[in-house]
Amino acid sequence: MTVLEILNRTKTFFEKKGVPDARLDAEYIISHGLGMKSRMDIYLNFEKPLTAAELDTLRPLVARRANREPLQHIIGDTSFRGFIIKCDTRALVPRPETESLVDMAKDALKGIENPFIVEVGTGTAAISIACAKEIAGAKVLATDISEDALSLARENATANGLSESAEGASLTFAKGDLLDAVTATDKIDCLIANLPYIPDGEKGKLQPEVDKFDPELALYGGPDGLTLVRKLLQQTEGKLNAGAPILLEIGSEQAEVLKNEAANYPWLEFSGIHKDYCGNTRFVSYKAK
Repeated sequence: MTVLEILNRTKTFFEKKGVPDARLDAEYIISHGLGMKSRMDIYLNFEKPLTAAELDTLRPLVARRANREPLQHIIGDTSFRGFIIKCDTRALVPRPETESLVDMAKDALKGIENPFIVEVGTGTAAISIACAKEIAGAKVLATDISEDALSLARENATANGLSESAEGASLTFAKGDLLDAVTATDKIDCLIANLPYIPDGEKGKLQPEVDKFDPELALYGGPDGLTLVRKLLQQTEGKLNAGAPILLEIGSEQAEVLKNEAANYPWLEFSGIHKDYCGNTRFVSYKAK
């Protein structure tokens, strides 16, 4: 069997199993399993016959994806703003649209020297790693309530040259519930959070990749999905410098709710509803008065 034949068979099999982007995922699985540098190498090796050993390597990988295990878990990592982020069941796989939070932070912090950035609910630490790498002089504190997530976050930080043990480390971690984990005496210059925002009633209704493999702790945010977001906003009083932005990723139907509730936080100013690169409402921002 040639590379092209196994690609076509895998694509058809994935389609029968309901795998989104069946051909693309087949390309990634096969190129990874065959040790290719990129999936584009498949096109240079269409006629290459596969050995029995190579087929034996591919079969369990294909079976895992057909069972709807996330592609990033099978391959072991994903790219977030060009940084390689290890992925497994300890935290959510970072989504491409979430990269916009880093751009929003960079724009909001222009002119601020050595900003103190806090990311709450860091998961894989993808956002914090990008901020520490891309924002000059930034000191980033990443928090999570999950010890499993923090262990993965620390692995990712070290792999990206941001060891927490290094002298003057630009990225550090703390375990705790939302801002309860922040003990720094300095006030925050930018607060970022991609908290669980899926309503509890959606349990069992999400894609299998999410329902079966993502930790529930990172998904569900109460009856309307906003319980943790509201709790975080209540905790911000007196903890941010004047003008400091709060950048939140939320569900597409939740932005107007948060805008209408802005009066509940008189020390904050609701400053915007923002869309991702696909045009979907995905983020809201506040500013400390």
